[in-house]
Parts: sequence; C-alpha cells; structure tokens
Amino acid sequence: MAPRNCPRPLAIDAEHAAPAQTIPELPNVITVLSRRHHNHPAVAWLHKYENPVFAVFVALIVALAVTRCTRRLQPTPRGAQNVFELFADGMDQFVQSITGRSGRQHVPFIGTLFLYIWFMNLSGLIPGVKSATASLNTTLGLAIVVFGYVQWVAISQQGLFRYLHHLAGSPQDPIGWALVPLMLPLHILGELIRPISLSLRLGFNVFAEDVLLAVLVGLGLAAGLGMHLPVGVPLQLFVVPLVLIFSTVQALVFSLLSTVYIALASPHGEHHESHGEEPHGAAAHAGH
Repeated sequence: MAPRNCPRPLAIDAEHAAPAQTIPELPNVITVLSRRHHNHPAVAWLHKYENPVFAVFVALIVALAVTRCTRRLQPTPRGAQNVFELFADGMDQFVQSITGRSGRQHVPFIGTLFLYIWFMNLSGLIPGVKSATASLNTTLGLAIVVFGYVQWVAISQQGLFRYLHHLAGSPQDPIGWALVPLMLPLHILGELIRPISLSLRLGFNVFAEDVLLAVLVGLGLAAGLGMHLPVGVPLQLFVVPLVLIFSTVQALVFSLLSTVYIALASPHGEHHESHGEEPHGAAAHAGH
C-alpha cells in the first residue's frame, strides 16, 4: 500500500501486472471495484481518494466501538469497559510521566491519536482494507494536526509575546538581540521539521510493512501454483506477529514524540531548557 507520490503499485495478481510496475500492493475493495467498473464516476472518485476513505472508515469504526463500549458505564467495570478504563489509566500515566501532572489535560488528544493511528496501521491486515497510514498524505495530515495543537498549547500557556520571544532565542542582552536574525529562522525551521519527521517515520514504516505482506502473499500464490495446490501457501502468516508489534510501536512512537513536543511547548519545558535542567522521563531522551 503505497503513498500517492510513489509509482503506481503492482497488484500481486499476475492478471493485472504490468512490466513497469515494481511496487507490490495487496488489492483492496476499492481497487477491485475500479478494475471492474473503472468508468463509473462514484468508483473513480473512491479510487482517487481511497486513502481518505479508509481513514474515515477506521475513524467511524473506532468512534462506534468506543461509544458502544462506554455508553452504559458501570461503577464496577466489566468486559469492554474494563479494557477501555485500563487503556485510559495507562495513557494517563504515560502522558504524565513526560509532561508532569499538568499534562493530564492532553490525555484525550494523545489517547485518541494513538488509537486512531494504531487501528489504521492494523487495518492493512484485514482482507480488502488498506492501511491509510501507508500514505504520506495521511501521515502528514496527522502531523499537521499535532503541529497545530503544539502551537496552540505554546501560545495559550506562554502567551504570544513570550512564545515569540522563545522563538527568537530568548534574548536577554545586546548580543542575544543581535543573534535574533539567526536564531529566529532556526527555531522556526525546527518547528517545521517536526511534523515532516513525524509523517515520514510513520508513513514509510507502515508502507514497508504493507509491501512485505504483499510480497509474501505473492510468493505464497506462486508457491501454490508451483505445487498445484488449490490455494496459495499462507507465507504472510509468519510475519503477522511482527506486523502487530511494529504497528503498535509506530503508533506509540508517534504518540510519544507528540507528547514530548507538547511538554517542550509548555512553560515548564522552557524552564528546563533555560536553566540547564533535563526534562524527566522519556522527554529527556527524545528532547535530545
């Protein structure tokens, strides 16, 4: 499952293969429809915007699942409610370990971000569904949301003047003010690089996982044909546990770095930097 800016991927079924196509991709519901009804306007629209379509599909599934499981909350959690409460408590501890107690207000944002990315990463394991996070358009959109949220946190908690003063390098003397033309572009560039690095890291890792699955499925089909089997050899099952682990890790890394950026944008994060103190927890490592 490839980003839109990559060459058109190669379907693993040999019937639709083309010599110039080199990137394998597992077929999904939309690509199958586009091959059979490529002249239909609705199908053409779905094929053009298949990544946003699958992203919205996963968002609806997550929203419905959470709403259904938390619609009738019980004093003593059971079943799905117990799972979601354990997740909420773990996410609360995770965020506060990086941002401190003041970071509890960001738990809903980080928790939603993790769940959404995690389910999108795993959706590629479902036959007929595509991982929208394998597209740079999707991951860049998520990173821009994080960028906007971080800037809002910085301005709302520090104030506009103090935020601009920080971007200018926090000058306190004539030498510091003289370095503003150098420090200001560097700080702005650093802020802009963050969403780019977030999107590239997530997008290409999920893309690599999907390509690996497509290659193994293609090899399994070829092995089945070679052995005259009615079905292919399920070679992809051997890497499914790795895909589960890597998909979870990528969602966790994206959420971790987003939390670190929020911590650094808050006043206490700037205080640590200006006084030479190290942020506690994982922020200390990611900040460096």
